[in-house]
Amino acid sequence: MRSAAVGASLLGVGVLAVLTGVLSLDEVGGVADRVWPVLLFVVMITVVTELASEAGLFTVVASRLTRWGLDRAWVLWLLVVALATTSTVFLSLDTTAVLLTPVVVLLSRQVGLPPLPFALTTVWLANTGSLLLPVSNLTNLLAEGRLDLGSPVDFARLMLGPAVAAVVVPSLVLFFVFRRDLLRRYQPREVAHPDDPVLLAASATVVVLLLPALVSGVEVWIPATVAAVVLAGLFAVRRRSVLRFRLVPWELVLLASGLFLVIEAGHALGLTGLLASVAGTGESTVALLQLSGVGTLGANLVNNLPAYLALEPVAESPLRLAALLIGVNAGALLTPWASLATLLWHARLEALDVSISWTRYALLGLLVVPPTVVTAVLLLSAG
Repeated sequence: MRSAAVGASLLGVGVLAVLTGVLSLDEVGGVADRVWPVLLFVVMITVVTELASEAGLFTVVASRLTRWGLDRAWVLWLLVVALATTSTVFLSLDTTAVLLTPVVVLLSRQVGLPPLPFALTTVWLANTGSLLLPVSNLTNLLAEGRLDLGSPVDFARLMLGPAVAAVVVPSLVLFFVFRRDLLRRYQPREVAHPDDPVLLAASATVVVLLLPALVSGVEVWIPATVAAVVLAGLFAVRRRSVLRFRLVPWELVLLASGLFLVIEAGHALGLTGLLASVAGTGESTVALLQLSGVGTLGANLVNNLPAYLALEPVAESPLRLAALLIGVNAGALLTPWASLATLLWHARLEALDVSISWTRYALLGLLVVPPTVVTAVLLLSAG
């Protein structure tokens, strides 16, 4: 509800900008044309992942990991790293932060392992692991249109080096920090049995078919919408009570819409020129590090989405846009508000009685953000 209130306030500012002539209706229409496919995808992929979660898909997958972990905590943790990375890359960072976090926390408790290393794995990789594909993060979807690379495969080709660094470096830091907890053995648990095997099988099939469709080059809102409609139809027949308005992330849509308008108004008032003076120019390694650093700072001061929107006009080439994405995505680990996924993650932890202070979270972030961002930018520049 806080997000909805902030979004409504921002929309009010946007309306005021139109009424005062700061923004024209044509400019508002241009923003709407750009963002409606992005927001529609966000809505539909959220519906898909929520329904798949209700069917027990994530719980079954995670419980099977305990069998494949060979009774060793570090092997189980590596499997969670792989699952969190895959979930983030194909189903977005919010899916990992919101839906996977409770699953891995409960999984770790059931096998007698401390939940914090697994919980931090999901939130760190939800943010840092969201570089490889356009669908991984809302910022990537916005950048894809400006990059004009032709397909998600071309996007992945540009971001491959940074994306690998943004998974490997945080994972190494996590292992080092929690090595005592991870160099242990555990007792495997029984695989969970879903209440409705038909819904589970259907959800698994839809998700498996959806993953390649998201990188096929078709506008991503189309396969996401088809998948959401199919799953909603199945649930309407077999478990109608699940189909509620809460499945739709309307707070996020309201917040994002308001941010788009306010940042557009800011650019109309000269924000671009101001940011250009601190973000630098050019594609040298130093210039890319400078832009990525400004993006990191902006994400942690305000939030990664407005930071990206504000800096997008000064990232005027594919390399500079990629450096900006590294900063606002992989660098958003220092403050709780740096990404919406982090706030949602923390709310899930509190509901599960897992505690971590924001001070400790920020200190751990200081360990991981500099090496992750710098390594990713260096690989981007070398590529």
